[in-house]
Amino acid sequence: MTDTDRFEEHRARLRAIAYRILGSSGEAEDAVQEAWIRFNRSDTSGVDNLGSWLTTVVSRVALTMLQARRSRPQPAFEPGQSEAVAEPGESDPEHAALVADSVGLALLVVLDTLPPAERVAFVLHDVFAIPFDQIAPIVDRNPAAARQLASRARARVQRRDAAGDIDRLRQAELVEAFLAAARGGDFEALLGVLDPDVVLRADEQAVSLGAAAETRGREPVAAFSRRARGATRALLDGAPAAVWLVDGRPKVVYAFTSSAGHITSIELIADPERIEQLDLVIAD
Repeated sequence: MTDTDRFEEHRARLRAIAYRILGSSGEAEDAVQEAWIRFNRSDTSGVDNLGSWLTTVVSRVALTMLQARRSRPQPAFEPGQSEAVAEPGESDPEHAALVADSVGLALLVVLDTLPPAERVAFVLHDVFAIPFDQIAPIVDRNPAAARQLASRARARVQRRDAAGDIDRLRQAELVEAFLAAARGGDFEALLGVLDPDVVLRADEQAVSLGAAAETRGREPVAAFSRRARGATRALLDGAPAAVWLVDGRPKVVYAFTSSAGHITSIELIADPERIEQLDLVIAD
């Protein structure tokens, strides 16, 4: 079996791990490619468990990418909150739902608030059932400390409805519904997520692509929003957003504002220089 064949046997799992750590399909592909480069440069003839070795490599790469991405201060774990969180089990329906939702915008919003090491420990253990003795060297901790990282992350995730990010979680639901309606060409569903006085504003570059500089009112904005059928989910400054990609690069970013269960404004950002400066994570 060639080295390429050996690596390809594990590619799908490596990509799944990288995607759930990073929340970005493109970055996950980059992490897997970096793992392939490191594999190619290493002598793995004496490695007994190649899958475990590659998991460690891609997880470390993803952790480094998370750390490089982080420019915002991370919230501290509340000192008064118990850290003795029970380990998830097969009978834990809440945990099962969280794992099933592991690629949803709402969970991505919560994961985006976690410090990188907590996020990695949580994803590796709770989603992929990787033992803490294997996680420990990835996050540069001992197994007990790695367990604590996952416990803290789990507490944050399980408290997501009570967290300060409740508005972002509600916006995540609205953006998911907006994109689903746009993709399906469902005009009534678009009306349902838009505020009666919603306003859509476009920058000069977006106007040159066919948008009006300003569109007001639920029906006109809904009619225009059917053009978003090709947009995909994203996080913009940690908040739910959408992006239209061309050749894998952001062409137009949709920034949303919401209130009282409806989208109240949409900003179309198409200026390449401005997009380059955005803290944007493309989910799909």
